[in-house]
Amino acid sequence: MGEIIEVPLEEELKESYLDYAMSVIVGRALPDVRDGLKPVQRRILYAMLEAGNEWNKPYKKSARIVGDVIGKYHPHGDMPVYEALVRMAQDFTMRYPLVDGQGNFGSVDGDPPAAMRYTEVRLTKIAHEMLADLEKETVEFVPNYDNTLKEPVVLPSKLPNLLVNGASGIAVGMATSIPPHNLGEVVSALLALLRNPDLTNEDLMEYIKGPDFPTGAYIVGRTSILNAYATGKGTVKLRAKYHVETEKNRVKLVFTEIPYQVNKAAVVEKIARLIKEKKLEGATEVRDESDRHGIRIVVELKKEWAKAPHLIAKEIFTHTPLETNFGIILLALVNGRPEVLTLKDLLQHFINWRRIVVIRRTQYDLRKAKERAHILEGFLKALEHLDEIIELIKTSDTPKTAKDRLIARFNFTEVQAQEILNLRLQRLTALEREKILLEYEELKRAIERYERILTDEPTLIATIEEELKKLKEEFADERRTEIIEEAEIEGLTEETPRSPVLVLLNEEGFIKKINLEEFYIQKRGGKGLLVVYGEERINQANFAFSDDTLFIFTEEGKVYPLSLKDVPTSSKQAKGVHLRNYIPNFDGVPIALLPLREEGFIFMATAKGTIKKVSFEEFQGLRKTGNIAIVVQKGDKLRSVLSLTQEGRVLLATKNGQSLHFETSDLRPMGRKSEGVIGIRLEEKDEVIGMVETKDRGYIFTITEAGFGKKTVVSEFRVQKRGGLGINCHKLSLKTGQLASVLFLEEDEDVIIFTSSGKAIRISLQEIPLLARSTQGARMLTLLPGERVRKTIKIKENNFKPL
Repeated sequence: MGEIIEVPLEEELKESYLDYAMSVIVGRALPDVRDGLKPVQRRILYAMLEAGNEWNKPYKKSARIVGDVIGKYHPHGDMPVYEALVRMAQDFTMRYPLVDGQGNFGSVDGDPPAAMRYTEVRLTKIAHEMLADLEKETVEFVPNYDNTLKEPVVLPSKLPNLLVNGASGIAVGMATSIPPHNLGEVVSALLALLRNPDLTNEDLMEYIKGPDFPTGAYIVGRTSILNAYATGKGTVKLRAKYHVETEKNRVKLVFTEIPYQVNKAAVVEKIARLIKEKKLEGATEVRDESDRHGIRIVVELKKEWAKAPHLIAKEIFTHTPLETNFGIILLALVNGRPEVLTLKDLLQHFINWRRIVVIRRTQYDLRKAKERAHILEGFLKALEHLDEIIELIKTSDTPKTAKDRLIARFNFTEVQAQEILNLRLQRLTALEREKILLEYEELKRAIERYERILTDEPTLIATIEEELKKLKEEFADERRTEIIEEAEIEGLTEETPRSPVLVLLNEEGFIKKINLEEFYIQKRGGKGLLVVYGEERINQANFAFSDDTLFIFTEEGKVYPLSLKDVPTSSKQAKGVHLRNYIPNFDGVPIALLPLREEGFIFMATAKGTIKKVSFEEFQGLRKTGNIAIVVQKGDKLRSVLSLTQEGRVLLATKNGQSLHFETSDLRPMGRKSEGVIGIRLEEKDEVIGMVETKDRGYIFTITEAGFGKKTVVSEFRVQKRGGLGINCHKLSLKTGQLASVLFLEEDEDVIIFTSSGKAIRISLQEIPLLARSTQGARMLTLLPGERVRKTIKIKENNFKPL
């Protein structure tokens, strides 16, 4: 039996976890700072080179390469290896792909690649720059996992792969996220750093403007790039590139470049959902017209938004990944240890590695050149004694004897003697003798050059520079990602189109705004249009413009501000959005919706007849948490609120058909935190149902709960002092029910009537009968059993001007 060793559990867990963590960090997740590759990527490239799978040779099945990798070097599953192979072949993932793929290798829509048995691969031309000089003892080789083969620890890599292709990986307790860059810019920065090692990160940004993603798009802000380069960590904002097209009087946004690693199909689906949910008001449709020539996401705009397409684009950026943040973590393995590096550090480490590779390669070339020169020196010496040597060989019994006699007679080395014996007779012709001499002279010059590289620092630097320049000349291309400042985007200022909307608020606190054009005029007596979701009951309705700021007044006397820009336009039968989504602390029963004005008065009336006038200045800068508008006595409720631009007249109406018409100048302005004064004295069980502002010419429209309405010339309502009982404004009976609503109408205004079942009917002024003050009116709409009139509002007949 084996020996049992007792170990404390916590120590075993600690050691095992550390071993696992280091295995993941060093052996799987993080790239080496020298060649910018993770082990699996390095093994794939090496296996492809070993298999002769080069850029100018036929493709080979991916399954064959994957099999070689897992069978020889990478003892893991086949799918992770294939995924790494696929990634190196995707031109939307790698700025400079290292694998040339044939077949389906996935798409920017998130489509998976075909199975490895269907796809074919070979190395790209630029990948050979990473493998160049591998045979010249430039890197160390170590045994593979089963100690039957050897594999390189790192690749020689003339290509600064870590920066140009980037890297991403999640290890244990750390992660790396290095964005890709433009090869031309990186090489320029390397050349500059070679010439002047004292350059700062900011100086290097004169050459490397910032990341350069394969999918293009914009980077917004240069400061964030510098911070990331200087500290090794940071975030840059990516934004899609778009332009505006006009075709047949239709305006559309066309997105042609999207942020790095953003799923295009998911973006199109998200925009479509925003349009469907009415959260993207100015758009009508989204289409994906992308093809093999490039990305093309088309968003059709509504006609009224034709002059403000950039505002729609801004909304799209806010709600979709077409604007996203890319986190930068410049973490890589340095001498087997993970380190967070700056831009200069990354460049300097690559330069240091190239120095090592060039020195090792030159030492190898020098050794080989000297060995060859030594052999050629023997040939030249042999040519001087050719006849004697031939005779010596002819008279020797064995090759070994001939070799020993050559060494003894002409002082050749063993290598020279063996090579002379191996010499073919055709090399003894005059032409071949000349070639040997030329080769020897060339070798002497090469040896001199190699020795100069190894002994002279400027020559070594010049060699590295020359190789980098050739790399740039052959593979560099134009920058794809454009870098802009936030100010350049903010310069695209446009005014939001102002469209007339109807704002509805139900008893549960759900608010919605509906395009006013959805309400067409109907004849008196019609059934109306359904404007509710399910069985909801409309509490408040008001006309406004889509970008207005509204004041929401509650029965309890509080007021809350709300910007209609935040409320999406919805269909008539949509449920809407609860007020608490916009006003988290909203509480109470809403009774009025009023647009914000800069001057004038707010006029309020309670159910028990109390009235109050407050200057608009008191309502500036209100908090969303709620503000006192009027102090309401116990048992009373705020019932009606008006917005007045100047002094004038108002009319109070009660549910029992009484009204009081008085001058607003009878009241002095009060503060928000006061109670008010008596406006109308009420009989028992009577209460105020509404209040309207009047003018010298126009009509008082009244309608009962049963739908009996009329218009009466305003002159029939004499002006009285506040505090009286008032006069009758509508004759009521069991058939008509109590008074439901009151409005003041002018010649160019229509009425929208809302019922308890959620219906609405729009009626023009001409359809409303003109009757005396004390009549019961005519039926304005057909109601179902139990259905009642709840609310009325007025709108301009044609031009939708605010009231």
